Amino acid sequence: MSAPAPQLPALPVTFRPTRTRAVLLSVGAVMFAVITGVALLLENMSGGERASFVFTAAVFFAVLALLSRPKVVADDTGVTVVNLTRTRRLAWAEILRVNLRPGDPWVFLDLSDGTSLPALGIQPGIAKERAIRDARALRALAESHGTRQDG
Repeated sequence: MSAPAPQLPALPVTFRPTRTRAVLLSVGAVMFAVITGVALLLENMSGGERASFVFTAAVFFAVLALLSRPKVVADDTGVTVVNLTRTRRLAWAEILRVNLRPGDPWVFLDLSDGTSLPALGIQPGIAKERAIRDARALRALAESHGTRQDG
């Protein structure tokens, strides 16, 4: 039994793991505040030591902010995949298939050049049902906007 065909979302649409993003940014902000607070409250520290605490807290926050960056943006002309450190723009015709198999950490896009591109913006981590819905919607968009003729 196959799942019902999802309705096509209005374009442009952005898919991103919002719960994961909220958790990462919240934890980062709390960690930054706590580490900075400890640095300011400890009396036996020099200015350089305090600055190193604040710098370390900023690095932790920056890493968590980087982890919260992934998203997939679909518009009339194609898809932009924003992963941790790279952004790639794809035309609809380049996307042959959108895959989210059980156990996959995120969506994979099978491309016309024979490669597969991970799309970290749709990941089942702490919002599995939403990720499945988003993957189905992106698959439906790729099939309706792409050049596939095999049904």
